[in-house]
Amino acid sequence: MRNERSERTHPGTDGKGESDQGEKLLRREDVIRRRRERVIVRAGFRRLAMRVLVLAAVVWIVFTYGFLITQAHGQGMFPAVKDGDLCIVFRRQAQALFGEKLVKDDIILYRMNGQQYAGRVAAVAGDVIALSEGGGVTVNGVSQGGEILYSTYVRGELDYPYQVPEGCVYVLGDHRTDTTDSRDLGPIPLDSVEGKVITILRRRGL
Repeated sequence: MRNERSERTHPGTDGKGESDQGEKLLRREDVIRRRRERVIVRAGFRRLAMRVLVLAAVVWIVFTYGFLITQAHGQGMFPAVKDGDLCIVFRRQAQALFGEKLVKDDIILYRMNGQQYAGRVAAVAGDVIALSEGGGVTVNGVSQGGEILYSTYVRGELDYPYQVPEGCVYVLGDHRTDTTDSRDLGPIPLDSVEGKVITILRRRGL
């Protein structure tokens, strides 16, 4: 009788053991799955962090060596550039890297005596510029003016006709009667030029 009872209890014991082993196996698989998910999430965060760092480095390089964003102050370049307009500037160092030179009618930002100015290139190195008492401008004997609304009266210490020296540009503000430019400051050395204005965002549009 005892043997029969023992034999009867064995199947139940074996079933319970198999159930325990199955539960342990499920728990182990669940732990492995969770660990794998954590590894995948961590790897995703690392990849995202690397992309953000690379993007930040690219943006820093572009806006440190390639472009400058600054706000215009004053009305010296009115109406082309108005007070408060946001200017996107292609830096002079980047221009030199790509072999691009300043030419007449380029709008530039430059710094003289610790102050930043905006102006339009009226003449480059080797050009001869002349200002008449009537407010006219000629470069190499050709009358200039275009869409400039204001007369360009002579002032300052330069004698005209004036030949622009090497390594310099002659700059005039569009608001000729209310601006500081090469008539006051003389020729602008290229080393003082911060860059060429390529885009202007109007203050009212911001």
